[in-house]
Amino acid sequence: MKFVFATNNAHKLEEVTAILGNKIELLSMKDIGCHTDIPETADTLEGNALLKARYIFEHYHSDCFADDTGLEVEALGGAPGVYSARYAGNAHDSEANMKKLLQDMEGIENRKARFRTVFALIVNGKEHLFEGIVKGEITKCKHGTSGFGYDPVFIPEGYTQTYAEMGNELKNKISHRALATNKLCNFLAK
Repeated sequence: MKFVFATNNAHKLEEVTAILGNKIELLSMKDIGCHTDIPETADTLEGNALLKARYIFEHYHSDCFADDTGLEVEALGGAPGVYSARYAGNAHDSEANMKKLLQDMEGIENRKARFRTVFALIVNGKEHLFEGIVKGEITKCKHGTSGFGYDPVFIPEGYTQTYAEMGNELKNKISHRALATNKLCNFLAK
C-alpha cells in the first residue's frame, strides 16, 4: 500500500515513518512534486486534517492522509488547541510557543493537558477520521532535548518524564500520533 502523507513538517514525516515501519509505503508531498503550503483555516483539528487530505486527493488523485495535532490545556480552556503551531505567532516557532505557554501557565496549579491528533484518510475517494489522545500535564519548565514542538513541557499520564526526555523510541510507541497512526493502520489492514 502506498499513501501520500500531506504534511510539510519534516518532524511529523519522520515520526510517522518510524511508527509505520514497513507496513505502508509513505510518500511525502515533495515526492509527488507538491510544494504548496496548504492553508489550515478550519477551527477544528478534524477540519484542518480534512483540508490537507482533500487538497492532495483533488490535485494529485492519490490515496492520502493528513493530520492535525493540538495541545489542549484544561486551565486555558483548551488552548492552544488548533492554534498550537501558531500559538506565539505565525512563525511556527516551537521555542516561542513553549515560552508563551509557560508564561500563560505561571501561577496556575491545574497543569492538566492532553495532546490530540486527528488523521484524515482518503482512500478510493472515501474519507475516514482517526483520533489519538494522550492525557498528561504541563511542566513548569522545559526538560529534555529529543522530539519537537511542545515535547519538552508535556509529561504523559503514567510517566515521570516529558516526551523530550523519554526519547523517540518510547514516544513513538505511546504518543497521541502513534495511537492515531495505529488506528489508521488497523483500519487499512482489514
